[in-house]
Amino acid sequence: MSSKTTPDWLADDAKHIWHPYSAINSGLPIFPVTSAHGVRLKLSDDRELIDGMSSWWCAIHGYNHPVLNKAITDQLESMAHVMFGGLTHQPAVELANKLVSITPEPLQSVFFSDSGSVSVEVAMKMAIQYWHTKGHPKKQKFLTIRGGYHGDTFGAMSVCDPITGMHQLFTDSIQPQFFVDKPVRPFGEACNNDDLRPMHEMLAEYHENIAAVILEPVVQGAGGMHFYSADYLNRLRELCNKYDVLLIFDEIATGFGRTGKLFALEHSKVVPDILCLGKSLTGGYMTLAATLTTTEVSQTISSGDPGLFMHGPTFMANPLACSIALTSIKLLLDSPWQANVARIEQQLKDELKVCASLDNVKEVRVLGAIGVVEMNQPVDMKTIPQQFVDEGVWVRPFGKLVYLMPPFVIKSNELSVLTQAVYNVISKIKHKS
Repeated sequence: MSSKTTPDWLADDAKHIWHPYSAINSGLPIFPVTSAHGVRLKLSDDRELIDGMSSWWCAIHGYNHPVLNKAITDQLESMAHVMFGGLTHQPAVELANKLVSITPEPLQSVFFSDSGSVSVEVAMKMAIQYWHTKGHPKKQKFLTIRGGYHGDTFGAMSVCDPITGMHQLFTDSIQPQFFVDKPVRPFGEACNNDDLRPMHEMLAEYHENIAAVILEPVVQGAGGMHFYSADYLNRLRELCNKYDVLLIFDEIATGFGRTGKLFALEHSKVVPDILCLGKSLTGGYMTLAATLTTTEVSQTISSGDPGLFMHGPTFMANPLACSIALTSIKLLLDSPWQANVARIEQQLKDELKVCASLDNVKEVRVLGAIGVVEMNQPVDMKTIPQQFVDEGVWVRPFGKLVYLMPPFVIKSNELSVLTQAVYNVISKIKHKS
């Protein structure tokens, strides 16, 4: 990027700002965005990039959408924020009603928080407090499958994969949890006893200490983009019932249509006791998350000692965020989103399959509006973002994964630019034997 188009403030970014999973003045490329519209990001040098990331999977309607813009400006006319302790407001009530109406019937109680990580913290605290109230205070631990990712706060870190979850540095500081191997049966196939055996054995031995099983249904996100059998969830629900353990689904990445169903749990017959939502909840406009649970869980917590749920974020149920989330959900449900996701899925399958022929590619897999090219070795993050920008797209890989999660409104010709860019860039990466 030439000095003529580099904004003056970019130097201060390098001096003062920590970006996600980065170092101060890390030397990693940073690209200044001046505006965004539709599926395109405009850089300070006037180049436009087709976005394949949906801003980490949340901007499902694209950017600068007039309906969402209006929702937020209309809400500003009345109030931007008010504390939720002892007060309430219509956007929060309407959003809670909408979430209850579009999720499975047993999920009737909604707790709002600021981010996906916090929604997981809330879910874990709910599970522990539920069992405390039920007279089982030893149920303090959590069981999960390897390869998962649930966030960067301390409780959430404890249930991320100890190796691939990016939190090895904090191993001695976080609560040890129980882990079993992830199911290997792929999506679309029935689960077998070999897949389920590790979970069954762990529950049989330690259920008296386990408050809940927590996992991402069908798709593991930042832990490795692994797609697994939905039938595993059916069998897992039976085990949780048998051993008196709650079941938590983390749908922060998969909720609101990303896998081809409104929620990934719909690929199975399972309803969790607690459900975490975030990311696409506001269409990428503001940070907001929700933790839904059953009346059984919420009433049990509310009836015991201390008679209330012990959590309360300052910006809980922010009116701006609730208004934009309500509008985003309506915009999604009123759109042909199923057809759009199915179109994206088929095009990703058709156009990414050529990558499988490359020597440096381990596997290509697609589910819904998720396309993954898994490499044999990790990509070089000092060089690969620039290569994608030079192709006119925004794609940010991690580890061995080069993936696409585009906005649902992307056009076929725009998606082709993304898939071609993926092939062009990774085909130039030399295979290391």
